[in-house]
Amino acid sequence: MTTKTRGVPEAKKHEGPGAKKHGRRHWLPNQHGAWAMLAVPFLAGMLLGSPRWTHLPLFVAWLAGYVAAFHAQQWVRLRRIARNPRAPRRHVRPGLVAGAVCGVFGVPLLWPYPWLLLAAACALPFMAVNVAYAARNKERALVNGLVAVVPACGMLLVACHLGGGSPADARRPALACLLYFAGTVPYVKTMIRERGSRTYYRASVTYHVLAVAAAYALSPWLAPLFAAYALRAALLPGKGLKVAVVGATEVVGSLLLLGALVVLF
Repeated sequence: MTTKTRGVPEAKKHEGPGAKKHGRRHWLPNQHGAWAMLAVPFLAGMLLGSPRWTHLPLFVAWLAGYVAAFHAQQWVRLRRIARNPRAPRRHVRPGLVAGAVCGVFGVPLLWPYPWLLLAAACALPFMAVNVAYAARNKERALVNGLVAVVPACGMLLVACHLGGGSPADARRPALACLLYFAGTVPYVKTMIRERGSRTYYRASVTYHVLAVAAAYALSPWLAPLFAAYALRAALLPGKGLKVAVVGATEVVGSLLLLGALVVLF
């Protein structure tokens, strides 16, 4: 769900003076589409259960954990490919700070909610896959993106349970989130990195058409929304939309999903 300049190796983009300035001033990941994927399932789970004050520190820990994981993956990746030895070091400080924030807000929650440790352990295999792809400098691979979607959508289950909801309450909304965000991975590629690729376009459209039927099985009222997602996957690629417009479209799509989940479930 990120962009990359064609023909410019990733290692070199981290070596120039502009990259150095960027690294000092911006510690947040540049994977803009990931923020909606992190926030929407969590907020949906919180609202489907009963919002509690403990949701706030968990949300902070969740976001900080993502930032720490991002910098850890960049450190692993750049250690293998960067010619400039300082390139991977730029990710150490923000990664450690984000990890500390995650611990400060997350660890105290383990005392009243020890099951959160099991939830974190369930995410580890997916994180390991992401690290493995980063080590091979293939973090933008389709499979890697799809793997990252799973724990993000799983947070709906966590947030709902934290608010007193049952797994039965959260199962179908979590699957709906998985359907939507998994579809954004090939769709965004057809808009940016793989624009012009007929293979990606066909795969994206096919997925979205099948997702309409799957959404109907979860709730008939979800089908029209997923039909709209399918139309955007079929009609928008090739229109020359700017990256900012693509991102704004996905933000709207994510908010519509959040509203639908809260109303329907």
